[in-house]
Amino acid sequence: MDFSLVVNGFPLTPAQPETPVPWWSFTKTLLSAAALTLVRDGLVGLDDAVPEGPFTLRQLLRHEAGLADYGELADYHAAVARADTPWPVDDMLQRLDATRLRYAPGNGWRYSNVGYLFVARLIERMTGLLLEAALTQQVLSPLGLMRTRLATTRTDLAGVNMGAASTYDPGWVYHGLLVGPLDEAALCLDRLLAGHFVPESLLREMQTVHALGGPIPGRPWLSPGYGLGLMQGAVEGGLTLSGHTGGGPGSVVAVYRCVNGNDTASCAVFHEGAGEGAAEAEAVQRLSAILGKD
Repeated sequence: MDFSLVVNGFPLTPAQPETPVPWWSFTKTLLSAAALTLVRDGLVGLDDAVPEGPFTLRQLLRHEAGLADYGELADYHAAVARADTPWPVDDMLQRLDATRLRYAPGNGWRYSNVGYLFVARLIERMTGLLLEAALTQQVLSPLGLMRTRLATTRTDLAGVNMGAASTYDPGWVYHGLLVGPLDEAALCLDRLLAGHFVPESLLREMQTVHALGGPIPGRPWLSPGYGLGLMQGAVEGGLTLSGHTGGGPGSVVAVYRCVNGNDTASCAVFHEGAGEGAAEAEAVQRLSAILGKD
C-alpha cells in the first residue's frame, strides 16, 4: 500500500508523492467543503430546500435525504465491468427511479451518490462555474492543492494509478471524481479540519454525525457515524477518526485525521485491490504509531 502522512500540519515524505490516484468518495469531503463555503458566504443555508426534491442541503450532505444510490443497480456494475460508455445522467436517474424517496427526508440514513450529484449541481448553480472550476476556486486553491483535478474522461486518467481498472471511465462517478497525489489528499483533510478554512460553527456542523450503530465486520470502526461529507467515529486502538474512505474498481483510498491532545496527524492510504477495511486498518496503524496509541 502507498501512504502519506501529515503530522502537526507538516507533511512527511510519502512513498510515492507524485503519483496521482483516484480519490473516489473522498471527493465527497471536498464537495461538502465547497458547499460549506457557499453557506459561509450567505449564498445558501444548510437547512434550505434544494430544487431537486423535498430535502435540504444538510440532508444531502449527511445522506439523510431519502434518496437511493445507483450502486444498488446490478446493471450499473455490469456496465462498468464491460467498460461501457457511462449512461447519460437522466437515463441513470430513470433506471434508479430516483424521484421515489425511500424514506421521508430526515427520518433515516442511506448512503447515496445521487445526493452528492445534487450537491455538485448546487455548487455549479451557486458559483456559475462548471464543477472543476468551482472546486478549484472554492476549495483546491484556498487549501493550496495544485496537483489535484477533476477527471471526466478516460483521457483524464492518463498517468493515474487506477490499480486493476485500466479501462475505467470516470463518467460513471456522477458527482465527479477527483484525482491527485496522496500527499495532497492528506494535506487537504488536515488543512480543512484545522479550523482555518470555514468558521468554527460550520466545522462543528461538519463533524456532527448521524450515528450508524456498532462495529463493522472486517473494518476497524467501533462506533461509526457520518457528518457533512465526513465519516467519523471511534476505531480500534483508541483513536477517533474523521475523513472518508472511497473505493471503485481496482482500488481503495482512505483519508483520515485524528487528534491526541495538542498533536494532530492525517494519513492518506491507497490500496490496489478491493477491501475498504484493509486501507482503513493501514491508516489506523500509521496514525496510532504517530500519536502514541499503538
